[in-house]
Amino acid sequence: MRVYVPLTLPGLAEAHKTGQLGSGPLVAYAVTPALREWYLSDDIEELEYAALSRAALASLRLLAADPAAPRRRVVVAVDVPDGTATADPDRGLDPAALGEVRVAGAVPLAKAASVHVDHGEAEADVAAAAQALPAADGGDDDAQFVVDGAEDHELLWFATQEIPNLVGAGG
Repeated sequence: MRVYVPLTLPGLAEAHKTGQLGSGPLVAYAVTPALREWYLSDDIEELEYAALSRAALASLRLLAADPAAPRRRVVVAVDVPDGTATADPDRGLDPAALGEVRVAGAVPLAKAASVHVDHGEAEADVAAAAQALPAADGGDDDAQFVVDGAEDHELLWFATQEIPNLVGAGG
């Protein structure tokens, strides 16, 4: 099963250093039954993109909690064995939990398929969105517009071999 793990650049650097994405359980996003029902699509590419987008929003939340992190959203696509990622049935169709799964145990970074990171040109919009997130969560439409502005930036695709360059550890 493909899952999308939200991170920050410091989080990606830590994963690169330790060789694993967290110690588990890990919050990630995937194509869940609730996500399928919400998006009313059978197109797996659309559903995977929706899960990636949910993870990008979760990365934005991590940025809001870490003002020192560079203002670039990071999502790592990882293939995990079936059954290790489970959705919380109690959250059902809660829009905030769509696609959210918990991955039991640590996930080796070697299982990553790709890394998705904002382009440097997105940093100003991502910074504004991270700052506006609490107000947007409180129902402020203007703040939500700012948060949506970050979503206008597509995450760039990187091969896992490019992680050292992304975290500044490359030659």
